[in-house]
Amino acid sequence: MVGRHTFWQRNRFPLLALLMIVLLMCSACTQNNTATNGQSQAPIKIGVSVSLSGDFSADGKATEQGYQLWADTVNKNGGLLGRQVKLDFLSDGSNTTQVVTNYQKLITNNHDDLVFGPYSTLLTKPASVVANRYGYAMLEGSGGGPSVFTQGLHNIFDVTAPIVNQMDSFVEYILSLPADQRPQAVAYATEDDPFTQPMIDRARQLLEQGGVKTASYQMYPAETTDFTPIAQKIIASNAQLVVLGSMLPDATAYVQAFKQQHFNPKAIVASAGPDQGAQFTGPIGGASVAEGIFFPNAWAPGLTTYQNAQMVQDYIAKYGGTADQISADTAEAYAAGQVLAQAVNKAHSIDNKQLLATLHAGNTFQTLQGDVKFNDVGENVDGKGFTFQWQGGSVQRVYPASIATAKPVYPKPNWP
Repeated sequence: MVGRHTFWQRNRFPLLALLMIVLLMCSACTQNNTATNGQSQAPIKIGVSVSLSGDFSADGKATEQGYQLWADTVNKNGGLLGRQVKLDFLSDGSNTTQVVTNYQKLITNNHDDLVFGPYSTLLTKPASVVANRYGYAMLEGSGGGPSVFTQGLHNIFDVTAPIVNQMDSFVEYILSLPADQRPQAVAYATEDDPFTQPMIDRARQLLEQGGVKTASYQMYPAETTDFTPIAQKIIASNAQLVVLGSMLPDATAYVQAFKQQHFNPKAIVASAGPDQGAQFTGPIGGASVAEGIFFPNAWAPGLTTYQNAQMVQDYIAKYGGTADQISADTAEAYAAGQVLAQAVNKAHSIDNKQLLATLHAGNTFQTLQGDVKFNDVGENVDGKGFTFQWQGGSVQRVYPASIATAKPVYPKPNWP
C-alpha cells in the first residue's frame, strides 16, 4: 500500500495534466464540429440599400424580394460555409445622397461582412464608389449602365447582360422584317438616366443604319412627373414605331395616353415598365391593354436555367401571384446572390479581398439568367438580352427564334 501511495503522489500531477489536455482537445473538437455545422458562428451579414420609396419604389421592392428569397433558400440549405445569412436592409428613397450614406453606415457602423448593390445605374454608381473605398466587392444585377464601368473601379460586378446591348435583339427583329412591312419612322423618348439613354441611343443608331428614319427624339429629366407633353409629341409624330427609354411610371403614363388618344403604332418597345408584371398591367387597365408591347430583358420565368424553376416556385409560395407577375428585378437580385454563393464556395472565404480575386479570375458562374463571366471592369460578357412581348395576358419570349416561346405579334393590335 505504501508503494502504491508513493507512486500516486509522484505521478498525480502529470496524470492530471494529461487528463486536462485530453479534455481540452475534446472541447476543441466539439467547438470545431459546432462551427462547421454553423450552430455557434454568427450569421454572415450582407448590407443592401433598397429603394422602398421614391421613383424606384416598385423596382426597389422587387429587388428586396429577390435578395430575401435568395437568402431564405441559402439558409434552408445550410447557409454559406455553414453559416446562416442575414440581410441588413436600409431604404434610400431612390436618392443618390442617401444611398451613399446607407453604404457608409452598412460598412462602418453596422460592420456588415458583405454588400449587394442597389437598384438602378443611377444609385449603383455612387454606391460602388463607397464600397470600393472600403475594399468591398459589390455584386448587383440592376446597375448595368455603361457609366458604372468607366469609373476606374475593380470592385463592381453586374450579373446581368450589359444594358447598352439589351435592345439589340429587338432592333435585329425589326430590321429582319420585309421592307414593305418595316416601320418607316421611329419616335424616341428617353429619361436622361444612365440606364435608359445609352440603350435608346444605341437602338437609334442601329435603326438609322438600317434605313429607319427618326421622326422624333426627346430626352427629359429623370425627375419628370408630367409625361403628357412628351406623349403628345410622340403622338403628333405619327411614327410607326415608338422606342421608350422608360421606367415603370413613365411607361405606364405613355400607354395610358396612347390608348386615350387612340394612337396605334405598329410596335411599342420600352426599356423598363412592361417587365414589371402586375405592377405595369394593373394601372393601365389589365393585361389586355399590354397586348403586343415589347420589352428587352435577360430573364423569363420559363427559362430552363440554373435554379430558375425552383426560384419561381419559391417566389409564388412566399409572395403569391403567378409566374408572369414576377418582376425581372427580383430575378436580377437573386442572380447576384447565386454568383456570391458560388464565389464564396470557390474562395472558401467571405474575405472581400479573396472574393475580388475569385470574381476577377475568369470563372464562369451559373444563374437563373444564364452563365455569368466578368471582364476586367465587371461586365458580364456571357450575358444575353432577349426580346419579350405581352401576348394573350402573359409574357412570351419572341426573339431570337432559338429561345422563343411564341412568334412576335406584329403589327400591334389596336387598344381594346
